[in-house]
Parts: sequence; C-alpha cells; structure tokens
Amino acid sequence: MKKEICTIILEPIGIIRTPFKSQDECPSQGAEAPESIGYIEVFQEYLNGLKGLEKFEYIAVLFNFDRKKDYNLRVIPRRGGTARGVFSTCAPARPNHIGVTIVRLLSVKKNILKVSGIDMMDGTPVIDIKPFSIGFLPGIS
Repeated sequence: MKKEICTIILEPIGIIRTPFKSQDECPSQGAEAPESIGYIEVFQEYLNGLKGLEKFEYIAVLFNFDRKKDYNLRVIPRRGGTARGVFSTCAPARPNHIGVTIVRLLSVKKNILKVSGIDMMDGTPVIDIKPFSIGFLPGIS
C-alpha cells in the first residue's frame, strides 16, 4: 500500500496553566490526580466556541506535546513493565506529539476554563476541546 503524504497544520486554540513545570512532575494520567487544578486559557478569537460548554461535567482536551522533538515506536510505560508499542500507551514521545486527557470542568468564566484532573505541563498548547460523557462510549451507560 502506497503511503499518501499530506501536510497538517494545527494552530493552538489556547494554552493550559498547571502547577507542573516538568514531565517528571506530571501524573501519567489525570485520573491519578483528580485534585490537580489547571486553567485553560482559550484565545479570544475562539471565545464564541465555548458557548454551551458549561453544561458538561467533563471535557476532552487535545494538546500538543510541544517539548518533545523525537518519538519512539517502542516505549516502557512510566508505571513499568516491558516495552510496548507507543500506540498502546499514553507516552508523550509519539509520531505526531498529540495528547488527549479527560478533565472535570469546574467552571467557565469568559475565556478561562477551570479544570481538575490535569496531567500536562504548564504552558502546553491546547489544540481542541470537546465535551465528554461516558454515555458517548458504545456499550457503556
């Protein structure tokens, strides 16, 4: 099968502010630190895109591992174990450096989202925000 090549350009819609200054300080999953608080600053030009978001208890935040410059297809998970394929882990050293985490939405005030259960470093660019509900998953209610 021939590999089709295309260029994808993503522009951040905001930035996240967290207490974590290094990868070592970040929990490997936000669910491990539900009390961790962060603030997503959505850039002003995207403010209208937040209308109605306050109705959701959880949101999915897609972000860029902007400080990672390389990737590995085989990684050892942070919790240990044997090497696995990167796509079976949440490791940040991914080919496209895209991360996703589910956080609890605590408040929306203008362009600032207060969230808990964060696992990203301070200053991480936010690519997208989507509402999340466990009911969205097939077979789970």
